[in-house]
Amino acid sequence: MRVKGLGKNSIDADHLRRMTQIGVALSAEKDIDRLLERILMEARTITHADGGTLYLMSDSEKELQFAFIQNESMGMNMGGTGGKITWQPIPMTGADGLPNHSNVSAHVAITQNAVNIEDVYHAPGFNFDGPRAFDQKTGYRTQSMLVVPMRNHDNDIIGVVQLINAKDPKTGRVIPFSGKAQELAWSLASQAAVALTNNLLILELQNLLDAFIQTIAIAIDEKSPYTG
Repeated sequence: MRVKGLGKNSIDADHLRRMTQIGVALSAEKDIDRLLERILMEARTITHADGGTLYLMSDSEKELQFAFIQNESMGMNMGGTGGKITWQPIPMTGADGLPNHSNVSAHVAITQNAVNIEDVYHAPGFNFDGPRAFDQKTGYRTQSMLVVPMRNHDNDIIGVVQLINAKDPKTGRVIPFSGKAQELAWSLASQAAVALTNNLLILELQNLLDAFIQTIAIAIDEKSPYTG
């Protein structure tokens, strides 16, 4: 089932306080890898998701690159200090040159709409060969899926958060992602996109400043009578 934007469910005061706390924590984190890892961890926590993947849009905007992958029941933590992810990125266009709407994460990045699926094994409209192959190889069972775009304050899509297998907090049974879970994930992804964009801008400015200082140092050194 494809869901456009936010639903009609309201976020209660407790969730609002939690989202505020998360927003403050994300804004305070200056290490890019730790920020990305926390974004995915917090998204999984507030939606009770067993697993998740955080994708980042490439600089060319031609593909979604794997940044972090987590799965609690499988003890999986890939990306950052968890090790390099060698999986192939997701192309934003198909072999025919048209937008890649067959891949759910690419579709979300293209349309900027969330997708909420009860069971990927019974969901027409998308190609889920990847999750099926993963399940066959590992014995896992991918079922419910929630995918939301990471859109910053300039309305640029800088990534996608894909969450897998929502669990009932009381029974541990895999259930569909609720409308409230979708709202929370959407809100967190937006906050995360802004925090990440700000961090990347600061890093870019620091790199420019370092390059400028190095250029000046070289120029001074070349003109100095004390250097050969």
